[in-house]
Amino acid sequence: MLSISHAFLMSLAMGATILFCRAFPFLFFRDKRRNDGTPLSGLTPGSRFRSLVEKAAPPVTMTVLAVNAMSGPIREAPQAAFPVLTASLFTVLVHLWKRNSLLSIMGGTAVYMVLNRLAG
Repeated sequence: MLSISHAFLMSLAMGATILFCRAFPFLFFRDKRRNDGTPLSGLTPGSRFRSLVEKAAPPVTMTVLAVNAMSGPIREAPQAAFPVLTASLFTVLVHLWKRNSLLSIMGGTAVYMVLNRLAG
């Protein structure tokens, strides 16, 4: 059993870790500016890396979330693969067609709910 002091120290450590993870992008990837506040001209190695992260992070994050969301139901109940995969395919097709994230996510969710209700 944990004592109050151990629980307090663990809470402080977790809070510091979460604070660091939230502050990290702002501390290390901020724009470099001159003393008068004007931005430095030209691309620096940090700005090239930042632009790469800005372009790559959203698709990578969405891919990880999608794979994580699909793998659970498929692994736990293989018969649930049809609604999950069909709704995922529908989401991708609608997004490629309309280029609207809200429409594709809402449509995919609706297709999944209908197929899941019909299959279950």
